[in-house]
Amino acid sequence: MANLKIELVKSLNGRLKKHVATAESLGLRKIGCVTVQPDNEQTRGKIAQIGYLVKVTEVEAQ
Repeated sequence: MANLKIELVKSLNGRLKKHVATAESLGLRKIGCVTVQPDNEQTRGKIAQIGYLVKVTEVEAQ
């Protein structure tokens, strides 16, 4: 099963509270923060909501 590497590339300032909360639930707080999350429906849904703020790449699970 693969994982997703998610990087915050745009600021959270001035965004909807719902989008800021979604980013923080993924562990993204500042520009440049990177987190690795499992590739599942919940993570994909969060990425779909804040896709304009993040860059996503697929990495192999270890």
